[in-house]
Amino acid sequence: MKISIVIPVYYNEKNLEPLYEDIKKKVIDVIDYEYEIVMVNDGSKDESWNVMKKLAAYDSNIRIISLSRNFGSHAAILCGISHCTGDCAIVKAADLQEPTELVLEMVESWKKGNNVVLAVREGREESKSQTFFANFYYDLVRKTALPNMPKGGFDVYLIDRKVITVLENLDEKNSALTGQLLWSGFKTDIVYYTRLAREIGESKWTLKKKIRLVMDTLFSFSSLPITAVLAVGVGSMVIAIIWAIVVLIYKLSGAITVSGWTSLFIFNLFSFGVIMMTLGVLGEYLWRTFDASRNRPPYIIEEDNLGKRH
Repeated sequence: MKISIVIPVYYNEKNLEPLYEDIKKKVIDVIDYEYEIVMVNDGSKDESWNVMKKLAAYDSNIRIISLSRNFGSHAAILCGISHCTGDCAIVKAADLQEPTELVLEMVESWKKGNNVVLAVREGREESKSQTFFANFYYDLVRKTALPNMPKGGFDVYLIDRKVITVLENLDEKNSALTGQLLWSGFKTDIVYYTRLAREIGESKWTLKKKIRLVMDTLFSFSSLPITAVLAVGVGSMVIAIIWAIVVLIYKLSGAITVSGWTSLFIFNLFSFGVIMMTLGVLGEYLWRTFDASRNRPPYIIEEDNLGKRH
């Protein structure tokens, strides 16, 4: 039996050595089976890659990969699970905000026959703004796209070899790997934990990336964008008809003697906004279709130490 711990790395130079020491103390020195650690540098411009090489020289079970640029955490994770050799893979963040003991809990659950084990957050030692966005995102996903999304959401999870093969074959562009995992429907178990506050470094999880994740999830797993546009279109049409009837009645009764431009201007402005929003939503679908048709790889490997293992 062999497990793989997959760690996407993005500007984590100060976290990597403490992370390895934590994994060594709580996992490596405890288990009686084989392991490997697969670290994927997602285009970091700091010293993360040099620290990764230092760790790989110290422990021959560490496999390191550096991508040519920042492709995003989901692409980095896909790269890691595609090149791991374990019977199962545990995806773990590099920021030390998830207790490393979760690895052992998830492996024990996997041994019982579960294909997927999710580490779900039941609490957070983080700011109110971070907690609010996370809760909003997971509630939105659960209500509109993936009803099996755990209430607290998850970033850490275990998947076995069968699930890894399915995720590789899906080959979806501009999608959320966690969404694909839930969509696949494999036998799943859940372990709970409290997400710790970040003590080293600063998070690179920007507002732009958060919005991108919301869009990727909704456009990939939900019809909400199209439904919302349809609802706005129908609503504006109903308002326009009612408005036209009211104006006609007032005109026929002689209540309107001089026609003004204010109401017409407001209506035209509203209609223009609806049209542009509709084009924007359709453009998102067209772009994603075009991007998928180009068949570009989700990531490009620039350097690695995988050859040492062959």
